[in-house]
Amino acid sequence: MNNSVKTKTPNLIKLTLDACVSLNLVHLFEGMKMEIGVVGKPNVGKSTFFSAATLVDVDVANYPFTTIEANVGVSHAIAEHPCRELGCTPNPQNYESRNGLAFIPIKMIDVAGLVPGAHEGRGLGNKFLDDLRMASSLIHVVDATGKTDAEGNPTEHHDPLEDVDFLEREIDFWIYGILKKGWEKFAKRIKLQHLKLAQAIADHLSGIGVSEEDVFEVLHRLGLDEDPTKWSDEDLLSFVRELRKVNKPIIIAANKADAASDAQIKRLQRKGKSRGYTVIPTSAVAELTLRKAAKAGYIDYIPGSSDFKVIKPMSGKQEKALELIRERVLERFGSTGVQEVINKAVFELLNLIPVYPVLDENKLTDQFGNVLPHVHLMKKGSTPRDLAYMVHTDIGKTFLYAVNARTKRRVGEDYELKFNDIIKIVATAR
Repeated sequence: MNNSVKTKTPNLIKLTLDACVSLNLVHLFEGMKMEIGVVGKPNVGKSTFFSAATLVDVDVANYPFTTIEANVGVSHAIAEHPCRELGCTPNPQNYESRNGLAFIPIKMIDVAGLVPGAHEGRGLGNKFLDDLRMASSLIHVVDATGKTDAEGNPTEHHDPLEDVDFLEREIDFWIYGILKKGWEKFAKRIKLQHLKLAQAIADHLSGIGVSEEDVFEVLHRLGLDEDPTKWSDEDLLSFVRELRKVNKPIIIAANKADAASDAQIKRLQRKGKSRGYTVIPTSAVAELTLRKAAKAGYIDYIPGSSDFKVIKPMSGKQEKALELIRERVLERFGSTGVQEVINKAVFELLNLIPVYPVLDENKLTDQFGNVLPHVHLMKKGSTPRDLAYMVHTDIGKTFLYAVNARTKRRVGEDYELKFNDIIKIVATAR
């Protein structure tokens, strides 16, 4: 852009991408306000799943409550990078790019092991519930073989879907307990002060990440009376159940799948689907082994791939272990399932899409000449103004219009952002 153009058009507020460069991942997470919780009872491979997804070393042992303090790490949602289509070379600043793929960082938390009665403080119940309060979605790791009972102890014929039932129940009664305490007084205040019902409840539950949009969606879905003083206990519990589905959606990782029969896996997927859940067969141990081998330089492996390539000699024992993973996991399921679970949690469960803001729509660069340096995960249905607010509050407030870098066409604030959109934001100077 030359100087004459600058004087004839509205001032382009820099997208403050220079500030974004200096942001560490903690600030990035705060901006996204999104984290994924890995949950499950003890001894199902929950911490192994977390370690495989993040390469954070955690205690892994064959006894209950190995995880006492929540482990926090960085995992990645993986999507095809726009440069694969456009023939450019990216200079990522807040994500990684390899093999034509964008590795978009997400915060992941390994929550303390869960047992029935957690909402009453049993086991590490209070710790468990506190750890997951701000989770945007949950990956529930279950033992696909059915060889772990409700307490996390070895058994033979346990139904993994019972674990899903009690997880739902514990979260429901946890939220119910928060609302039920002082509900009559709270409901009367809403009525007498003519407060907006959705906003009042969202404010009351803001500590567990509930938004006004979440509450409004549930109220609309259930058709509950607008006067909360008329709600029965069953109405309140129905509200809580639906709110949990909206605010803490769950995807099921059927772990230890390599040790389960095809019949067991198909039954889990069939019954899970009938209840609205996606069930993905996973082998967290296999994924952890592959990622560690790749990190050590022995193999070329992209998470989620159906195979790997040996690039450095290794011992016969190591080679045999990797060949067993190829035969019993990758060839059978198409992948270890771990990355598939993460991607589905981000892109399908949470309905997020990657969008790339740029300053120059022709060169696809920021003010420093970096090609597609930043990516933001946006809710489906988001607009360029929403993206402007994501980049910086001042840019959102002074948003004028945007330019679709692919079409070079101007788009208004009502334009619905698409997966892998590249957007230039134009705003006035404050």
